[in-house]
Amino acid sequence: MTLKLPRTPSFRLDGKTALAVGASSGIGQAAAVALAEAGAKVTLAARSIDKLDQAVGALQAMGLSGSALALDVGNVEALEETIASLPAFDILVNSAGLARHGPALTTTPADFDAVAAINLRGAYFLTRAVAKRLIEAGRPGSLINVSSQMAHVGGIDRAVYSATKHAIEGFTKSMAIEWGSHGVRVNTICPTFIRTPLAEQTLSNPDRLRWIQEKIKLGRIGELEDIMGPVTFLASDASSMITGTALMVDGGWTAG
Repeated sequence: MTLKLPRTPSFRLDGKTALAVGASSGIGQAAAVALAEAGAKVTLAARSIDKLDQAVGALQAMGLSGSALALDVGNVEALEETIASLPAFDILVNSAGLARHGPALTTTPADFDAVAAINLRGAYFLTRAVAKRLIEAGRPGSLINVSSQMAHVGGIDRAVYSATKHAIEGFTKSMAIEWGSHGVRVNTICPTFIRTPLAEQTLSNPDRLRWIQEKIKLGRIGELEDIMGPVTFLASDASSMITGTALMVDGGWTAG
């Protein structure tokens, strides 16, 4: 008798539809490329349609599938209407986010509300809207929010940002419990500092850079490419038994 060995589940996303939010630049754009390279039909969403059109053009020039969708996660009512009007997406990767860093003693209510409106309120209702369409359609799916290593530790001048990211981890666990019976998986990716235009202000500060380099055990700043594999993994059948958890992409920051 020939021994029947298990086979590795596919990392491919052929035939899947994906929504990449915050895809006009940075991590969201890298996630969109990763999903498209794996075979998904990707809708890139953000507030700036001009930047999205450029990204879609670049994707199509690579021979990949992409389309643009104007979407503001800060406007929950419009967001829900838009998602409800579209066919269900098999995959969501949400990297829309806002940071207003500063000492906790100087945080204003306006700063708190602005960050929470995007990082927490927007992420919550976006995830719910995509899940609702999947459940209505009777389809499984993989929903991924880009969280942060700051969802698991604290950081200098990051009390508000860290608070919102910790909250994402909380609703991820609860949603995973609620929607598991429908085959809808909910997870987060938690990056360390990734070299993007938005991170340059922090990385250009010698004291902050020294602090970051001391914390990252692998001894280097993260690059956009470091996010792309984890996105593909969590979106694919290769992670079909993973839900309600966080994938740390932090170079060992949170290890101690």
